[in-house]
Amino acid sequence: MELTVGAILEGKVKSITKFGAFIQLPEDRTGLVHISEITHAFVSDIREHLTEGQDVKVMVIGLENGKINLSIRRTQPAPQRPQSDRPRQGFDRRPGSDRPRNDSRPPRTAGVPAQPAEKAPQSFDDMLKQFMADSDSKISGLKQYSDRKTRNRRK
Repeated sequence: MELTVGAILEGKVKSITKFGAFIQLPEDRTGLVHISEITHAFVSDIREHLTEGQDVKVMVIGLENGKINLSIRRTQPAPQRPQSDRPRQGFDRRPGSDRPRNDSRPPRTAGVPAQPAEKAPQSFDDMLKQFMADSDSKISGLKQYSDRKTRNRRK
């Protein structure tokens, strides 16, 4: 009998390890079901899901270098995801979407920070002074950080 990827077979659990289970297949062949291929849910202990000698239905998912990779999970239907009753927050960012926002904030334009509406318009000189003060503050913070890193390396 020739094994092909996608074939579904009946097998028996031969042995269990912490990383998977070895399955005895027809014609005295053995394959491995990795722990991630046991079930759709997270598996921390394989022994909670399988026992030695148990009959299982497996799918061949790989044939590499004489090794047979199997999956029990792929022979089972995927569980249905529960539908949430609460509305999603934010807005749909897809272009052309008509989905309304769920909050009362005004939309922001990309790359422009939101500014309070009460602020009076500033002159160019005032904005330049503010920018220079912020820039000097950031640069001095970066210098202090790099000096501390350099001092720590010298020790």
